[in-house]
Amino acid sequence: MSISTVSDHSTAALIARFLKARGVDRVFGLCGGHIMPIWMRLDAEGIRIIDVRDERAAVYMAHAHAELTGGLGVAIVTAGPGVTNAMTGIANAHVAKASVLVLSGTPPRAQENRGALQDMVHTDFVRPLTRYARTVREPDLALQELDEAVARALGHAGEPGPVYLDFPVDTLRAEVSRAVQLPELMAPRPRRSMLPDPAAIDEAIELLWSARRPLFISGRGARAAGAPLQRLLSRLNALYLDTGESRGLVPEEHPSVVAAMRGSVMSEADVVVTVGRRLDFQLAYGSPAVFGKARFVRIADCAAELRDNRRGAAEIYASPAAALEAILARAGDRTAATDLEWARNTRAKHQARADKLVTSMAQSAPGSDGLMHPNRLLAALREALPRDAVLIADGGDFLSFARVGLPATSYLDPGSLGCIGIGTPFGVAASLACPDRIVVVATGDGAFGFNAMEIDTAVRHNAPVMIVVANNGSWAIEVRDQQETHGKVVGTRLQFADHAAMARAFGLHAERVERAEDLPGAIQRALAVVRAGRPALLDVLVTPEAASSDAKSGLAWVPDLQALGAWDEAEHRWSKWRQA
Repeated sequence: MSISTVSDHSTAALIARFLKARGVDRVFGLCGGHIMPIWMRLDAEGIRIIDVRDERAAVYMAHAHAELTGGLGVAIVTAGPGVTNAMTGIANAHVAKASVLVLSGTPPRAQENRGALQDMVHTDFVRPLTRYARTVREPDLALQELDEAVARALGHAGEPGPVYLDFPVDTLRAEVSRAVQLPELMAPRPRRSMLPDPAAIDEAIELLWSARRPLFISGRGARAAGAPLQRLLSRLNALYLDTGESRGLVPEEHPSVVAAMRGSVMSEADVVVTVGRRLDFQLAYGSPAVFGKARFVRIADCAAELRDNRRGAAEIYASPAAALEAILARAGDRTAATDLEWARNTRAKHQARADKLVTSMAQSAPGSDGLMHPNRLLAALREALPRDAVLIADGGDFLSFARVGLPATSYLDPGSLGCIGIGTPFGVAASLACPDRIVVVATGDGAFGFNAMEIDTAVRHNAPVMIVVANNGSWAIEVRDQQETHGKVVGTRLQFADHAAMARAFGLHAERVERAEDLPGAIQRALAVVRAGRPALLDVLVTPEAASSDAKSGLAWVPDLQALGAWDEAEHRWSKWRQA
């Protein structure tokens, strides 16, 4: 067999040079024959390849990279099962609107539709999950297609999200005409702000400055708008709720933050401003049953975050940062009508509840099985972690504990798709993207199992991530649902597997912790390893008897009208009232 090389003017070489020109220095993938030309040219261009153990993990890593850097995340997977394995990751990026480019290959053009190895029309099944999906058969169109795909991924043509391109392997090896290798196709497109309509800004100002109980809720689209958002909150003395998409955008100590009073402030607000955030199940779909008679101001740069379940009395289709700056500028020194006593009292109640939570976490009693409460683990982490740590929470029941119990300035979780198993891949990518910060994955044992093999990736690539597994030997939230609604537990028990032993076999520093009093020392030893540039894992036994707020809320048993039991009851009452 002769050694085949791919020329400097091949499609594969051009793909690699394009990515380098667009600032891509790291690609996540799993190798295969149909993508080998791209793979080798990426290496030739000095682009680091983070080779993973499963294609889902490659896309998850690209997703986390995009979220934390604000740029493009790139995954490369081979044909057939490579693409089908990647689809869960693509779906998660689709729901999260993460800017991810997925590259793949197909059999040579002469072998298409003849039963070739891994011959599938990938675009047919990835198209519903992507903003752009094409098979590029003509070498001279490669640059044009790459430019368009990346523009779609970054949201230059509307909603950001994952995009997909694949290439027949003979196309990858083929030469691209010099005449079409245009420099403007290689150059990054400038990011431009969408400026707001002045009339919409005036409508929003009238609503906001006349509101007695204004509430702001932020999401994905607000991430670049932290500074003007904080100034507007202070200007209005408004109250504020984050979501998982925007956690850390407004510091916990800001006087507008009232996360511990989420339910009551949603029902009390008279004007609700959503900044780059859908009114999905996590926000009761914006229903009057939960938000009462509140009027809405919707601010977003994509339609899905502007007009989903509730129209706004004012709707601003613009870059959120530009919209908030415009509101501040046009409002001038106008005096807001906010009920300051309501704002102060709500903040005080929030602070009291938050302080009580911190105290109670450290004092949480063990279960009847003698195993520690998950909150004891979270209290120990809360005490030990630096303020600027990147926190990734994963799981079902344990995610609920971690989301409430751990502060974060940078935070990632599975998002509204509920795609558990993201923890370790997200953590690997985060530790590489943020080398100067401690990256911690707080995950349940069930979620950890989905991509546990990626600890091998962490070791091989010196990804200094700290993985903390809350090991309760079960799919806890489903166990509780089965017990309470069906009276029988079926297929939701796991074993208290020794995840530390497995991690040590792959070369990680790993400890199994069974007593709460041993946690501080174990955490400090793990942090020392991470600070030295290596990954670490703690396998912490916790009681399956502890019930999270999500388990108590009805989230597991899926109520008919709303995601949470209390909201569902309110929706039923409201439905009867409006029909009376």
